[in-house]
Amino acid sequence: MHEVYFSIGTNIGDREANLQRAIMLIDEKIGAVTRQSSFHDTEPWGFRSNNRFLNAAVCCLTDKSPHEVLHICQEIERMLGRTKKSVNGEYHDRPIDIDILLYDDIVLDTPDLKIPHPLMKERNFVMLPLSEILSL
Repeated sequence: MHEVYFSIGTNIGDREANLQRAIMLIDEKIGAVTRQSSFHDTEPWGFRSNNRFLNAAVCCLTDKSPHEVLHICQEIERMLGRTKKSVNGEYHDRPIDIDILLYDDIVLDTPDLKIPHPLMKERNFVMLPLSEILSL
């Protein structure tokens, strides 16, 4: 089994319900969620919006490959109403965003997936929830 850490964020709709639903779907479709941070209310990062974010980090155990996990995350995002991805640093309001932060100790650099997540250390909204569950 592989240990995968995710960052999850939302700033449209019922933010708490969006996070809870995403966590439930990760547990159902990717693998058992073994750790979950508290929810953090944060300012938008990388763009202007009147909508604040709610962010969390989770860890799960999976038998799926990194690219399988990526495709399932994208499927979950679509299920929860996400219609467009951020491209070339252009961010938008979104009902859900799921990023793979870490997958075991691997380093992966492909056009569609980079692990560890290349911007995670620049983002407090990622590092604070992640630090909660890394220390458990």
